[in-house]
Amino acid sequence: MTDNDHATPLGEPTAEAIPSSPTLAEDTEFAALRAESDSWRDKAYRATAELDNMRKRTQTEVAEARLYAAQSFARDVLTVADNLARALSAPDTDPAALRKGVELTATQFATILQRHGIVKTEVKAGDALNPELHQVMMEADGADVAPGCIVAELQAGYTLHGRLLRPALVSVSKGA
Repeated sequence: MTDNDHATPLGEPTAEAIPSSPTLAEDTEFAALRAESDSWRDKAYRATAELDNMRKRTQTEVAEARLYAAQSFARDVLTVADNLARALSAPDTDPAALRKGVELTATQFATILQRHGIVKTEVKAGDALNPELHQVMMEADGADVAPGCIVAELQAGYTLHGRLLRPALVSVSKGA
């Protein structure tokens, strides 16, 4: 087959050889598809930008939350600090009144701790040792306490919303 096979006897190309020009319907459909493609591309760019902005905003909020997490607790503790400062700056007064003021301040402080989820662990002589709540500091003679049980609490332990914050330091009975 030669190049002349697609030509008429006068040398003019046949309809097969002439590329057909797009019709108006095809042009309209192509334009509509192009517009839809551009629209989806724009939406993708906007969604990507929004996700990036949200990620940055979340990072900022998390950083601020960490920085100011203790703000409520600190504000409550300031009242205790104020009461202790007043007690220290008071002129020589009745020791009983001073003791009463310190007891009220200690009660106020315990209430603040409890309000923020900080609870003192209960330890009594004769309780079984719980390694999840207690830390043994020494062994002591405890004739009236079973061996391995708590004789005395040396320092209070605390939990924060049920999670151990600090173990109670205890002495245990070494037995007979």
